[in-house]
Amino acid sequence: MSDDTIRLVTIGRIFRRRWRLLITLALVGALVGYGTSLLFPPRYTTSASVLLPGAWEERELLTQTEIATSSVVVDRAAATLGWAGVGGRELRDRVSAQAADGNIIKISGTADTPKRAQQLSDQVARQFVTFATQIVGDNTDPEAAAQLEALRQTVKQTSRRITELADAADPGQTVESVQARTDLEKLRTTLQEAINKLDQADPAANKAGMVVMGPAPRPAGQAPPTRMQLAVGGALLFFLLAVIGHLAAARMSRRLRTEPEIAAALGSALLGAVDVPGERPGGRGPRAGIRRLLGIDVRWDTPSPQTSDEAGRRIRYRRVCARLRDRLPAPRRLLVVVPDGDEIARRAAEQLVAEAGSDPLLRVVGVSVSEPMVPDREHESGVLVVVSAGSWTSGELAGVAEACADARHKVVGIVLAGTVRVRSTRSAGRPRDAAEPPLAVGADAGGGAR
Repeated sequence: MSDDTIRLVTIGRIFRRRWRLLITLALVGALVGYGTSLLFPPRYTTSASVLLPGAWEERELLTQTEIATSSVVVDRAAATLGWAGVGGRELRDRVSAQAADGNIIKISGTADTPKRAQQLSDQVARQFVTFATQIVGDNTDPEAAAQLEALRQTVKQTSRRITELADAADPGQTVESVQARTDLEKLRTTLQEAINKLDQADPAANKAGMVVMGPAPRPAGQAPPTRMQLAVGGALLFFLLAVIGHLAAARMSRRLRTEPEIAAALGSALLGAVDVPGERPGGRGPRAGIRRLLGIDVRWDTPSPQTSDEAGRRIRYRRVCARLRDRLPAPRRLLVVVPDGDEIARRAAEQLVAEAGSDPLLRVVGVSVSEPMVPDREHESGVLVVVSAGSWTSGELAGVAEACADARHKVVGIVLAGTVRVRSTRSAGRPRDAAEPPLAVGADAGGGAR
């Protein structure tokens, strides 16, 4: 198909002519999504927050998130919860952690009930704080900690000694005594600031101060995808697949739609185009009823039929008959070849025979496109091929032309048949029965080749 298949008018045509099928497939997709939700139990997710005081680098926060979901933490949480049939291995897929702004680790837990989701998040957060504190304590150097504690004691003793020296200094208001007390106070302040910096630089003091920021909130709704989301997603998926399938089928179709393509495939000139009133395909049985119900008994990839009256349609037939007579040196008999299964072309051929009368004398035969066989030449002086646009491929029409050549028939012309909508009011004029000449249809006008 041409590039017109990707235009919005084509998609709109799909919606107008296949809306029943699209709605049906959307309902099927919704049922599939709903059925899929029944295979998976509902899930509830909540999060507990852990505050990490002090200065932390980004890579250190990432390390803490890995620790929060480690097997040691999750196994300890599973052992504490004691859920029947649920161990650490099952809980690892239900626990996640991520670093948030403000040195906060958010630990999320997923379970089949809101209460269990809350318990899981809280327990993992507590086990994480315990385990992280234990790691910091185990990694602390005992000798360095003892030296730091001795330094603190020394600073405290020095501070007391400075206070004693300040009190023992000359209580007078001399410049020397005031200067001495000021220097002593500066020394004490400097020592205190130094010990504070040592405390702040101590990783054990900072990183052992993790706290859980309250219990995790109990979830009020299911975690996505919910049952409704699966049903809606299934409906949208099937709807889009149906539309894409229509477009892909139209794009890959090799059926000829334009007049030059059809004329080139049959190797003859196009005499004109005729129209027949549009009708829905008949048929009985459950399959035909389902096709009518879904609206797939009518093609969607052809333009919408134009409105026409009987007088205009008959003028087209007469013009084709006139062109046909101009191409023949004398009144002759012609075979009107119609591919089997082309109902539009068959109706157009019958109408063309009625309009032509006995000049020229036309006889309709049906030809199978899978195994084309045209009757041998007797009194006919050529073949007139009637086809509808968008029904046959180049190879199928070429096969019909070859079958005509094998039967020693020359294709004298091609007539392209289409459908139109009939106007509600009949055109004024004489009745059709009075205007039509006698029919001149052969014995096998109904179709099959002999």
